Amino acid sequence: MAMRMAAPRLLSRRMFSSFAFSPPPTAAAANAPPPAEPSTNLFVSGLNKRTTSEGLRDAFAKFGQVVSARVVTDRVSGYSKGFGFVNYATLDDAAEGIKGMDGKFLDGWVIFAEYARPRAPQPPPQNTGYPQSYTRY
Repeated sequence: MAMRMAAPRLLSRRMFSSFAFSPPPTAAAANAPPPAEPSTNLFVSGLNKRTTSEGLRDAFAKFGQVVSARVVTDRVSGYSKGFGFVNYATLDDAAEGIKGMDGKFLDGWVIFAEYARPRAPQPPPQNTGYPQSYTRY
């Protein structure tokens, strides 16, 4: 008899205690940058360390005329930093490139393609009082 009375309470506790309610939005979500304006330049992230600019160009060329493709590499090792840029001839080609490659596999890794955002303005370097040769590491 006691089990029967406890069962409904346990069931109702499960219904109302878990993920039914979403948490309040985080500060990161509130400060997220707005979507980038459509352009012919795409930002591609999630690249394999062994992905080359030629491989990136070949993968995106299936969806339109690629003007340039560049994988950003580490200066010392020469390996990919995991992201790059693809520049298409037209906006329509760029949209097809995103549609065709976003969330797809390239060199065994899932990649993400989106319109590239312009760089944020950088503050001018501050004068530390030392000659410039001393401030480079």
